[in-house]
Amino acid sequence: MTHTRRVRIELTFKFIIYLILCAGSIIFLLPFLWMVSTSLKPASQVMVYPPRWIPHPIMWINYIKGWTTLPFTLYLENTCIITFSVIAGTLFTASLAAYSFSRLRWPGRDIVFVITLATLMLPSQVTMIPVFLMFRDVGWLDTFKPLTVGAWLGGGAVNIFLIRQFMMTIPVELEEAARLDGCSTFGIYWRIVMPQLKTCLAVVAIFTFLATWNDFMGPLIYLTTPDKYTLALGLQFFQGHYGVTMHYLMAVSLIVMAPCLLLFFLAQKLFVTGIALVGIKG
Repeated sequence: MTHTRRVRIELTFKFIIYLILCAGSIIFLLPFLWMVSTSLKPASQVMVYPPRWIPHPIMWINYIKGWTTLPFTLYLENTCIITFSVIAGTLFTASLAAYSFSRLRWPGRDIVFVITLATLMLPSQVTMIPVFLMFRDVGWLDTFKPLTVGAWLGGGAVNIFLIRQFMMTIPVELEEAARLDGCSTFGIYWRIVMPQLKTCLAVVAIFTFLATWNDFMGPLIYLTTPDKYTLALGLQFFQGHYGVTMHYLMAVSLIVMAPCLLLFFLAQKLFVTGIALVGIKG
């Protein structure tokens, strides 16, 4: 087979692959495009058949009316408080626990690490009722504490595992040199180890943000006062109490989705690189 023929076959194969990927992406984008189209339609065009993809006229006012129908600004503030508190707690305590498991020597360390990983096999449905009863007994129901305190008590077994595996790749000589210079154990963790974990911590932060921002079950269980609702609960409340105002619902849903989309596009390269590094170096 000549070189020219081989190149033509490779280009043809790549073209077919890209064509299949483009067709698949269009199929997956259709629900999102319908969502955008519906959010800009007047009410009379929402349920027409065949569907009109380009609304006429374009109703940008749907976003304002949908957002102001309920106090979504308050829900946004509540969601931000919970989300950023969980991110801060997860990054700090998960990295502390990971440092203990990867660098410190103490009796029973490996056993405790195995038990920590074993908690991943427990589905959330098993622990839901006991945890609810515990928070009820300490009087934390209808507060943000059940949604945030857990992040400050370890940050989750998955995050501990990911950060620990990344820490294992950091040369021990850096810590030994710092210890010879008189640096304390916490100082080594904070000044030597943490700066080496920027990529790994970014991955953990992204995962934590997406999970907390879109969390529906947690706020549904622990929050009862409407003034403390999150965006996820606000969307459900809006849908249940205001009928099928589909154009307003899609407009508000797009606003709620916007931070996740923006985060993905801005941090896509860092996210993929971080996952690759954690997977290879772990």
